[in-house]
Parts: sequence; structure tokens; C-alpha cells
Amino acid sequence: MREQAWPNFPRLTTLHLGGRARRMFAVENADDLEALPDLLADFALAPLALGNGSNILAKDGDHDMALVREAMPEKLEILGPDGPKTVVRVSGSVKLPRFLRFLAEHALTGLEGMAGIPGTVGGAIAMNAGSFGCEIGTFLRAVTVFSEGHIQALDRNQLSFGYRHFAFPGSRAFFLILEAEFGFESGTVDAIHRLANTHFLAKKAHQPIALASAGCLFKNPSQGPAAGKLLEDAGFKGRELGGVAFSDMHANFLVNKGSGTASQALELMQLAQEAVEAMSGIRLEPEVRIVP
Repeated sequence: MREQAWPNFPRLTTLHLGGRARRMFAVENADDLEALPDLLADFALAPLALGNGSNILAKDGDHDMALVREAMPEKLEILGPDGPKTVVRVSGSVKLPRFLRFLAEHALTGLEGMAGIPGTVGGAIAMNAGSFGCEIGTFLRAVTVFSEGHIQALDRNQLSFGYRHFAFPGSRAFFLILEAEFGFESGTVDAIHRLANTHFLAKKAHQPIALASAGCLFKNPSQGPAAGKLLEDAGFKGRELGGVAFSDMHANFLVNKGSGTASQALELMQLAQEAVEAMSGIRLEPEVRIVP
């Protein structure tokens, strides 16, 4: 197991904000997983599963917590057909863009709407990430997780999905997604590439994908206007505070302009929540994970 003292959140997250955690552990095999609970207990640290850090807003300062990354040998393979679908097995640590390229190369369709989303497969599953009408959980057939000190293999009927929600029996705040199996229908390579490129260009035109950001800041309300529309109507599109700002391309993206702090980001978030609630009666709920 690889271990690092005082890892910096700005280097580990796409928003490039925050302070430091006390430790980071990279688990490289089953023995590391077995040793992890005792190691966390010895340090008396609360764990946080960290993939590519694309949905994290870490607070400033030093935090008594341990970051845990899954660093075992990656799997990305076709298992074979199951009825009209093809079953794919992938490690949770595989980067989502790499997974999408693999699917396109094998003419497997369904996740083209997620083109341009950073992060890992495990992170995408853990929040049931989605875009342009598709959610990753729709195609999930089974997962292997590490939770409560044990490795568990879970079928789809044991999993719970919702809008930016994923859970399983006994799931807690900390778990690692080690592997996942998906089922995809066949398409054509050209059509898959065209659709993925169309979605990517649409994101590039309307979202600040080239800037330091954690993706969508707030969840869309279950009814009524989307979070971005509410924020824009409340006057927060392009609104700045110190070195952070709501994007002038899409109001639901908070960007770090290079000199921002997590404290500024949290203050600006609170101001936006209060303004939207006063205007509409809707309290926006963060989609980004605030830690600790």
C-alpha cells in the first residue's frame, strides 16, 4: 500500500481548492484492502474515497481524514453477449473518458451523452452521474464493492439508483467500487463517435470545461426550473467573489479563476442559495460533495 502524508486537495481535485488531508492511502491489492480498516483505526481517521476528484469541494485548512484511492491493476474487457446486449467489465479506477473510448471502439452504445465528463467509472457510479438524458446506472448490471471491511459482489437487484444517488444494502458514507459490469446494445462506430462529438461540442459551447471546476454545483430541483436557470434569474451568472465565480457560460458551474479559496467558494454558494430561496422558495441542494 502506498501512503502519503498531508496530500493537498488542490492537486487532487478538478476545482483546485482546499487544504490538506492527514493521509492518503492507495490500495494496490486484496491484502491492502484487508489491512485498510486497521490502518484507519490506528490513525483514528475518517476515510474519504477519492477518484479523480471531479465532484469535490474541500474546505481550507488541515483535516483529520484519510483519502483512499483504488490503485489495483485495471480491467477493461468484453465478457461476451447476453441476449441482445454485450457485457463489459471495468475497474472502478478507470477514467471515464477512457471507458467511453473503449465502448466506441467496440461499437457499444448508450453513454455518448457523458462525453466530456471527467472522473472515474467508480466515481460516476457512486453519484449515478448523467448527462443529456443518460445515467450510468441505467446500464449497470453488477458491482464489486469494498464496504465495512469486506468485499461484496452485488447484482443489479441489490442496488438502488436515483437522481445523483447510488446505494446498496448496508452502504455507508465510505465505500470503494472495485469493479462493475455493464450491458450495452450494439451500434456503429461512426454513429457513436458522431453522437459523442455532438454532445461534447454542446458542452464545450455552454459549459466552462476548460476551466478549474467541479462540474454542476447544485442539483436540479425535482420540479420547476433547472438550477442554472434559477441562479441566472437570481443574478448569479458571472457573479464573482475573490478568486471564484459562477461561470458566465453556465450559471450552475463554479470556477476557480486561479486565486480562489474554498472559503470564498462556500460563501458564494451560500449567497446564491439564499438569493434563489428568497426569489423562488426553492432551496438549492449541493451536487458537489463538500468535505470534510
